[in-house]
Amino acid sequence: MNITYFGHSCFLFKLNGKVILVDPFITGNELVKNIDVDTIPADYILLTHGHQDHVLDAERILERTNATVISSFEIVSWYAEKGFEGHGMNTGGRHKFDFGTVRAVAATHSSQLPDGSYGANPLGFVITADEATFYIAGDTGLTMDMKLIPMMCPPLDFAILPIGGNFTMEYTDVPLAVEFLACNTIVGCHFDTFEVIKIDQEEVMAYFRDHDIEGHLLSIGETKEI
Repeated sequence: MNITYFGHSCFLFKLNGKVILVDPFITGNELVKNIDVDTIPADYILLTHGHQDHVLDAERILERTNATVISSFEIVSWYAEKGFEGHGMNTGGRHKFDFGTVRAVAATHSSQLPDGSYGANPLGFVITADEATFYIAGDTGLTMDMKLIPMMCPPLDFAILPIGGNFTMEYTDVPLAVEFLACNTIVGCHFDTFEVIKIDQEEVMAYFRDHDIEGHLLSIGETKEI
């Protein structure tokens, strides 16, 4: 399936004719050039947690697209107060949408909305659709909860993992994550946006090759078949 990367942790997928956008942080990202946030389509917006670097452009896109927010109950409620539609979930929950099935899984991080409101527990998502089954880790450290995913979900075709360190797991944690997830096709995210999470991409890709990991670091704006 094709995925498009808009920087940081923002991805776009097309599943069963629907457009799913994840964690839109575009206008605040100095690395993003020549991407007009007002042209990005969305039928659904998945938000892993409430930090500004994951939700900054959500409201702007929602106003234009009338997309449905999928996130924690508390975050969906926060957007509902602004007049937006949503579907709230929580850790361990599963729901079938018209594009596929979403299971909310644990992420070890924190969460606070931009106005200081409680952002609930952060989440990851496993999406099972006709096109593929894949894991969006969100912001998380390496956690033993990842071992549950292959026990509870169809085999993963790929996993999107944060690799920048400091706030999340880093790329040297990926071999263990691959073992836990029973999936060695990895798309990296949450790197280079800020000084503290900058990586040497050539070094990271060499590390992945040395550990027999099929790693992908997409360029901003790139669409790639995984």
